[in-house]
Amino acid sequence: RRGEAEIHRGARELLDEVGSMNLSELFIRRPVMTVLLNLAIIAAGIISLGKIPVAALPSYNTPVITVQASLPGASPETMATSVALQLEKQFQTIPALAVISSTNTLGSTSVTLEFDESRNIDLAAVDVQAALLRAQRTLPLEMTVPPSYRKVNPADAPILFLSLTSPSMNMVDLQDFAEHLISPTLSTLNGVA
Repeated sequence: RRGEAEIHRGARELLDEVGSMNLSELFIRRPVMTVLLNLAIIAAGIISLGKIPVAALPSYNTPVITVQASLPGASPETMATSVALQLEKQFQTIPALAVISSTNTLGSTSVTLEFDESRNIDLAAVDVQAALLRAQRTLPLEMTVPPSYRKVNPADAPILFLSLTSPSMNMVDLQDFAEHLISPTLSTLNGVA
């Protein structure tokens, strides 16, 4: 009974002491408790670390549409001013468009349109198609093939390219070998699309 009373009295004194001091004073006066509490937090973190799922490649599903236009023989400067600029003017009116970027090369222009994550890619494609129709009037008359667009998922980009060459096989046999032997074998691997 006497030992029990001392425990109750010690607990009561500790509670009174804790109630009368602030949190930092408690940790200063009780260094052993501070060390044990910190060790418990570190142990919990280490145990939890092994249970956190980590993806090799994060999921990135930003709606992106690329527009391709070609004008054979035109310089990159001509493509930038006569084609890319005219297309970009029309694309600027599309709602929820976050980024417009273009690349101009000899006879070709590629415009990349990146939309807000909340934007539906199918509805954005309809808006892009309407903008391309409006842009037709301002594009050069020499442009016989109208610009085309396609939806792109940046997460679907290949992470490994495989090429085959052979000094003894012709290209048709090599293509047949790749399609009927190598491709099916690789597709059985987990995670290969």
